[in-house]
Parts: sequence; structure tokens; C-alpha cells
Amino acid sequence: MARKFKTSDFNYELPQSSIAQFPAEPRDHCKLMVLDKKSGNLNHVKFFEILKFLQEGDLLVFNDTKVFPARLYGTDKKSLKPIEILLLSKIEDGLWTSLVKPGKRMRLGSKFVIGNQQNQIHGVVEQVNDSGSRIIRIDDDSLIYKLGELPLPPYIKKSVGTSDNYQTVYAKHEGSVAAPTAGLHFTQSLLEQIKLKKIETLFVTLHVGWDSFRPV
Repeated sequence: MARKFKTSDFNYELPQSSIAQFPAEPRDHCKLMVLDKKSGNLNHVKFFEILKFLQEGDLLVFNDTKVFPARLYGTDKKSLKPIEILLLSKIEDGLWTSLVKPGKRMRLGSKFVIGNQQNQIHGVVEQVNDSGSRIIRIDDDSLIYKLGELPLPPYIKKSVGTSDNYQTVYAKHEGSVAAPTAGLHFTQSLLEQIKLKKIETLFVTLHVGWDSFRPV
């Protein structure tokens, strides 16, 4: 009989002090954990030392998706209370699948405004999905890039530095609401060294969706 798992089976202790709030500088100076398959030993090195463990002919696959400023802050027109919108995917011009907080307030037909007197986006909730997401219609997609912010994981409390800190150096195709974090630690210099060592690279595009933020 197959074992039934509970989410509590995956609980573990993670001290707050172990959660980095600031990106490493340079980014390839973060820690890298290496497992020796033969001995089972774990080693902790700096990420740029990854070259020690790669050989000519190895293949590294990179996700070149790019995060767009999908987080928007606005006001519910009825209650005049603040709301937060996370754009997940574009259905067509002006129509987006999104997460809206607080969800109880933003029901079907709810209207909202984002921005300031100079730049404003007006929108309405057109559909409430079973998953809890909303389909919203907004009147100006172009202002997303002026008014939106890059979404950060909930465990990062404050944005530090430029938005480039939260993109991979090879990010190219826009469409993610979160960065493929495993690639954040590569620098252009490290990529050049990988090329010189004749390690093969391949780029694919896989946009990261809202599972990075969705509660289990």
C-alpha cells in the first residue's frame, strides 16, 4: 500500500539567520554545496569554484527566462483600501491572469486603480478562478513597466540594489514572475571561463510561474 504523505512530513527547522536578505557581491562568491558521490561527503566551497567539478565536454543547461515587473500596488475603488496584484500571465492585450490581495475584497466586478496622478492604470476583476487566481482587465499594459516592481520571494523582506540583482546575467526572454534562482550565481566572467574550458552550454526558456509564491 502506497504511503500517504502529509505536508508536515517535510517540515524542518530553518533559522531566520540562515536566510540571506542581501545578494552576494560578486554574485559568484556565494556558497556552493558539493556532494561526493563515492564517499558521500559534503563540501562547502565558493560558487566560482564550480569549475573544479566540471570537465571538458560536460553540458550546462541554462534557463534564459527574464522576470518582468509583475507586482503592482493599487487601491480598491469601492473601499479605497490598498490592494496588491501579481500578474501571472498575459492572455491578450489588457487581459491578465493574476493573484490579488486581499482576495475577499476583490470579487467579481471589483474595480481598482494603480499608480499616481501622472500615471494610472484602471482595471476590473472579470473572473474568479477555482484556484483563487483572478482574470483582470486593465486599460494600459505599457504602464506596467513604470508602476510595477519585480516580485521578490516572501522570505526577502526588502529590495536592495538594482533590479539586475534579481535577474540572471543571461536573462533574455521576458515572462517570469520569479527568477530561476539556481542561475543567479553565474557571472559573465564565470561563463567565459566555462566556455574556455570547453564545457558545452545550452539555453532554454521556461517561464517561472506562481508556484514560487503559492502556499502548499
